[in-house]
Amino acid sequence: MAANASLLQFVHRRRRGAELFLLILALVVGIGAYASVGLGVNGEVPTNIVGYGGWLVALVIAAHVVVRLVAPYADPVLLPIVAALNGLGLAVIHRLDLAEDTGRADQQLIWMTVGVVLFVATLVLLPDHRLLARFTYTSGLAALVLLILPMLPVIGNEVNGARIWIALGPFNFQPGEVAKVLLVITFAGYLVVHRDALALAGRRVLFVDFPRGRDLGPILVMWGISLSILILQKDLGSSLLFFGLFLIMLYVATERPGWLVVGGLLFFGGAAVAFRIFGHVQQRVEIWLDPFADRDGDGYQLVQAVYGFAWGGLTGRGLGQGMPSRVPESESDFIMAAIGEELGLTAVIAVLLLYGLIVERALRAALISRDGFGKLVATGLAGVLALQVFVVIGGVTRLIPLTGLTTPFLSYGGSSLVANWAIIALLLRISDQARRPVPEITEESEDPDLLQTQIVKAVPK
Repeated sequence: MAANASLLQFVHRRRRGAELFLLILALVVGIGAYASVGLGVNGEVPTNIVGYGGWLVALVIAAHVVVRLVAPYADPVLLPIVAALNGLGLAVIHRLDLAEDTGRADQQLIWMTVGVVLFVATLVLLPDHRLLARFTYTSGLAALVLLILPMLPVIGNEVNGARIWIALGPFNFQPGEVAKVLLVITFAGYLVVHRDALALAGRRVLFVDFPRGRDLGPILVMWGISLSILILQKDLGSSLLFFGLFLIMLYVATERPGWLVVGGLLFFGGAAVAFRIFGHVQQRVEIWLDPFADRDGDGYQLVQAVYGFAWGGLTGRGLGQGMPSRVPESESDFIMAAIGEELGLTAVIAVLLLYGLIVERALRAALISRDGFGKLVATGLAGVLALQVFVVIGGVTRLIPLTGLTTPFLSYGGSSLVANWAIIALLLRISDQARRPVPEITEESEDPDLLQTQIVKAVPK
């Protein structure tokens, strides 16, 4: 037993040591990109590099120390990847600030601080992710309230045609970013309890077992909510995100491909009807199909992004050497266009690989999790990040129509950044719980009577 304990301590120290080394590399990326922006634009290193770098180092090291103390068995790769993406995003936003004379990078650094504080609070106050299962329906109700808030006449705020914001004094807040986390908890808690019933097969068509008609209620409800978001809030991205999230978690919980077929039919059917009826959906599709038809009007943003990608080529123009500010909303929805122009296709692929690693590590946490609730929560959070990256970058690169979501950890925006830091905290908590050694039976428990009692208690009713 002593040897096993020593081995576990050695593995634990190596895991956290690897995390610290990767965090140093992430800081080199973030601070180095910030310095490169100053050299490219002004020919000198920014005068505030010490203060900026010190703040960034303090945030990252604080997060690392908390993980080391309260989640020592957590995944060692997630936090460094997030730190690298967030640091690169801050540098690109600073580059756009210099071109447009704004102070968004300083605001984003403040929002990163809030995100790290929430990250720390989540890890400290949530010792076991299974406690969240108690709030299954409370989380669902809170998510619905948050989704309704932008529709209220006083605090609801419409930005760029989508009514997904609420105004709280001088701040604009996007409640859908918090709602996506709450919905993951709700879906996981519901599916853990009802997955056996939802997994029952109905009619078999072409080697696919379709669900029973009586079990279609949950997916129809979620489909209706997604269509309501598309119609009332004019938000194509959130509509796709929420319905896709539920469909992924439903398939993972039941292992029934029939649900994917039903969900796909509902999605494409709803999209076809929405295209026929609603003008804003038609406009998005037309811009996607031929942005050059109205290059100085509705297609201007996408056309400039395509030109930026083409001008950047394989290695980019260099930070501070391009003209990414020609793309409207380049600091938020189209930040990948700015990266593609100044850092090239190589950097775009590197960013995509980093997102792929986040999703892979989240799915690995789901695979090794010992409880069904943790498996579904980790899968749902991985699905949220994967879907969001796909619809954002797919829209910027003309793979799919534009959706209006932000790129996680890169784009300017407080509500998105804070919510995504909370997602990483939950993933670290699940991976820590999954990797913890199983408590060994003590000498006292080796008594035959006690062992028999334990076995009897372990038998399910």
